[in-house]
Amino acid sequence: MKSMKIANMGEIRNELNKYKKGRKLDIHQFNQVARQAWLGKLVMQPLDLEDPECKAFLVFVQEPEELAQHFLDTDQELLGGMHIIDGQQAEALVDIMRTGVEERAKLYEDLSRSDFYFRYFYKPGNDDKDQEQQGDDATSGQPSEE
Repeated sequence: MKSMKIANMGEIRNELNKYKKGRKLDIHQFNQVARQAWLGKLVMQPLDLEDPECKAFLVFVQEPEELAQHFLDTDQELLGGMHIIDGQQAEALVDIMRTGVEERAKLYEDLSRSDFYFRYFYKPGNDDKDQEQQGDDATSGQPSEE
C-alpha cells in the first residue's frame, strides 16, 4: 500500500470543502440530468448525513431505456457515473423526480381507463341504425343484409 505525505493541511481542507459543497452542473448538463430525473433514472443520497452543513448529494445517473435514449441527447460522461452535486441543484432534481413520478402515474391511470375497443370499433349512430334495420327486417320477413 502506498502512503502519502501530508504536506499542507490547508490544501486538504480546501479539497474536502470542495467535495462538501458539491459541483454545480452547467445549464446544458443540468437539463440532461433533469430529464433523467423526470424519467426516474437517478439514484440520490445526501453526501454526508452526519454533517448538517453538507448539503451536497451523491447522484448516480442510470442509462435511459432505448426509446428515451433515441430522443434524448445525453452526454455519455454523465450516464452511468457517480456525481457530487450542489445542494441547491440536488433539491431541484428531487422535485423534478417527484413531478415525473406523479405525471407518469397519471399517464398509467389514464391508460388503465382507456377503452381501446370502443375507440376503434364503436361508432355512435351506426349501431342504432343496424338495430333499427334488423328490427324492420324481422317484421317484414326479409333476411337482413349482413
